[in-house]
Amino acid sequence: MLSTTTSGAVYGICSHLIQVEVDVSQGLPGFQIVGLPGSEVREARERVKVALKNVGIKLPPVCINVNLSPADLPKNGTMFDLPVAVGIMIALGQLPQEAVRDTLLLGELGLSGELKPVKGVLPIVREAAEKGVKRCLLPAGNAWEGTLVREMEVVGVRNIGEAVAVLSGKEQSPQEQDEPVTVQEEKTAESLPDFADINGQHGPKRAAEVAAAGFHNLLLIGAPGSGKTMLARRIPSILPPLSTEEGMEVAVIYSISGLLNSADSLRRTRPFLNPHHTITGRALAGGGRLPMPGVISLAHRGVLFLDELPEFKRETLDILRQPLEDRQVQIARNSGSYVYPADFMLVGAMNPCPCGFYPDRSRCRCTPYEVKRYLNRVSGPILDRMDICVEALPMAFADLTVKRKEESSARIRERVMAARERQVHRFAGTGLHFNADMAAGDVKRYCVLGEAELRYMERMFAALQLSARAYHRILKVARTIADLDGSDRIGEMHLAEAICYRQSDQKYWN
Repeated sequence: MLSTTTSGAVYGICSHLIQVEVDVSQGLPGFQIVGLPGSEVREARERVKVALKNVGIKLPPVCINVNLSPADLPKNGTMFDLPVAVGIMIALGQLPQEAVRDTLLLGELGLSGELKPVKGVLPIVREAAEKGVKRCLLPAGNAWEGTLVREMEVVGVRNIGEAVAVLSGKEQSPQEQDEPVTVQEEKTAESLPDFADINGQHGPKRAAEVAAAGFHNLLLIGAPGSGKTMLARRIPSILPPLSTEEGMEVAVIYSISGLLNSADSLRRTRPFLNPHHTITGRALAGGGRLPMPGVISLAHRGVLFLDELPEFKRETLDILRQPLEDRQVQIARNSGSYVYPADFMLVGAMNPCPCGFYPDRSRCRCTPYEVKRYLNRVSGPILDRMDICVEALPMAFADLTVKRKEESSARIRERVMAARERQVHRFAGTGLHFNADMAAGDVKRYCVLGEAELRYMERMFAALQLSARAYHRILKVARTIADLDGSDRIGEMHLAEAICYRQSDQKYWN
């Protein structure tokens, strides 16, 4: 007898529904799975047989053939255990085929029949809902994740016995969740480290505000202890919260990586990733035998902070060049090409020399060669992609001891949100989110300059020997500064401030 159940698989950031076809026939006893199964899928044969036996369902000596359709797509993971087990029971006549109509089945089976959580549930359930599937049976540990898709009826089951009971209509699982999981509010911007903790450093604070308002890449240069890391860690507290759409994008990536938990479901605060400088290129960009998202994808719609930037391997940093432009990373393997989103705000912090005190020659003992070699660990193309470069000067004693109330993150965030609203109105219907997302054509459309501003930029272009990319980035930063000022027009003062944010890299690298 032939049976068909519906499951799913993830390929990169996308997912596909998989039809699990099971045929049980008389003949030499056997159990085969075809349809490009990976090693985890092939091992499902043993897990399913033992799990069914341990819940009192004995398989007769028959030939069982399982086909995972479409057969030309590679199948990996352990989520096919439940649909294969249910398909066998339908083929043996122990469940009717109607029991799985419009039903998605996902789950890994333990030898005791227990259903264990699996990765990538959220994108598969979303795909199933779009294709008209009405109900899904998930392991109890994944049930809350399925409820993020409000169009889907989600039933969580703890073992194969509960799954059979639900499908046969005998009882409803106690793990069923009727109420959708709401957006988590536990970790709000107010609970993050506050800018009010930073004394002085008004220039870097202003640069961080501009970077947050337009989602621009930011590089902080300064001596050890000047507050670079402290400032960078507070940037998430002034960033606009994730929209529902952006929160779902982030949740899908974390679901595929197996890092999503109920506390992070549809988060409002933007991700903040701070990898150690010993990170490998594969961990940064993603990959592996079974490609998985890397750190830059986990930082999607959030901040990727690289502290001690020159300590990263130069070839590792250069991996960021393409994702910073395309806002995605593409990984090619023999099994196919996988694309992961990587729209992040890059924040880097670094010392100006190995000892950290250049150009203060009263403290710096580095030779010119050592300074140049240290700075050259950061390649020119990476520097060219930094929209804002600002110097954090050493703190004065008065800045540390004066009893002055510094501006809080809440106040800064109000201005950032006002600038964000202007960008939402400007880019409505275009697919753009922030000024930093603009391509060259968008810059021509949204960053129109008057005659005086054009002449000013012409002089600056020649004096600073700017590249075309640097020119466009200056205009995008100037557009953000104008948004913070509430101005529809980019003025010369906005351009001057944007150009100032490129003076620090000129100082150290020229």
